[in-house]
Amino acid sequence: MKYHEYDELIANNRKWALELQAKDPEFFKTHALGQSPPYLFVGCSDSRKPVDQITQTAMGELFIHRNVANQISLTDMNFLSVLEYAVNVLKIKHIIICGHYGCGGVTAAYHGDATGLVENWLMPIRDLYIQNREALHQLPDENDRINRLSEMSVIHQIKNLCCTSIMRNAFKSEIYPKIHAWVFAIDSGLIKELPLPEEEWKRKGILPENWIN
Repeated sequence: MKYHEYDELIANNRKWALELQAKDPEFFKTHALGQSPPYLFVGCSDSRKPVDQITQTAMGELFIHRNVANQISLTDMNFLSVLEYAVNVLKIKHIIICGHYGCGGVTAAYHGDATGLVENWLMPIRDLYIQNREALHQLPDENDRINRLSEMSVIHQIKNLCCTSIMRNAFKSEIYPKIHAWVFAIDSGLIKELPLPEEEWKRKGILPENWIN
């Protein structure tokens, strides 16, 4: 694959901006007035997941937070600030947690071979693997086990999301965004939507009893 040279990035930006202005002279002026995206997208930092391209969304539709292996930590002030702003100020309608198959972070957590700060960051996924090792190893293929761990991690991150004070307060107000679990397949370009264990989470108090998604 041939990648762009650095100088091309600025040139491509100017070309893109001029093309949009030619179609709509007020395009950038309109967007500069403010944002009201309907979606908060939480994804992995992986470069092979261009969010606007895989969802065919336009400028201003997605409010985005990304980190290694698309994790939601209850002590991550960066993410919590994004979530609070998205829910309380932007009034977003949907939250999407999107992992992907072949995730390097999940693979490192599976093998237990991450080092440095990445090892610390991936420890929740490593713990998830250890807790579910017996079930995962019923799958004969290692790639399938790692991909399944990616799916399990997305569900786990949504569980963490629902336990934040921001979402707990939103649930109490009965005005809250819908929540979605996605996994992106890099080898096909397709998104898979995962079911949430809604009834189980209602029983455990993770979701409100009147939960509607």
